[in-house]
Amino acid sequence: MECNTLKMSILVSPSVANFSGVMHGGELLKTLDHVAYACATKYCGYGVVTISVDQVIFKSPIPIGSLLNFYASVNYVGKSSCEVGIRVECEDLKSRAVKHCSSAYFTMVALGANRQKVAMPPFVPQSDEQKRRYAEAIDRREKRSMFYATKQ
Repeated sequence: MECNTLKMSILVSPSVANFSGVMHGGELLKTLDHVAYACATKYCGYGVVTISVDQVIFKSPIPIGSLLNFYASVNYVGKSSCEVGIRVECEDLKSRAVKHCSSAYFTMVALGANRQKVAMPPFVPQSDEQKRRYAEAIDRREKRSMFYATKQ
């Protein structure tokens, strides 16, 4: 596996579910943040913090007993930050049916020992998939910049 990708899996237990027997959205967000942290830290070798979260999409409920598979990748790297894209697939362990249940994009900032921003290693996309993700990340970044420019 490349240093800019990460796969994690967890079992959805009753402790993270609501009274309807499905995972709380907030619990999923917390886990997504952990996955983004692990992916970005693995890539840059520094501790990171979340600076923004874009486009969290909850496509379908996640029942207790499901295996959640998180597929994360660093899509874009700036000076001291990177975008981590995460796809979440929900797997029924008995039937082996798999469905895409969530997606999200996290922007993570690398911090050194003194809690100051530090430079991340440059990222040059190689594969067609990496190039597509990179271009989409730049588009999201530009849209965020335009949004914040109009708010000031």
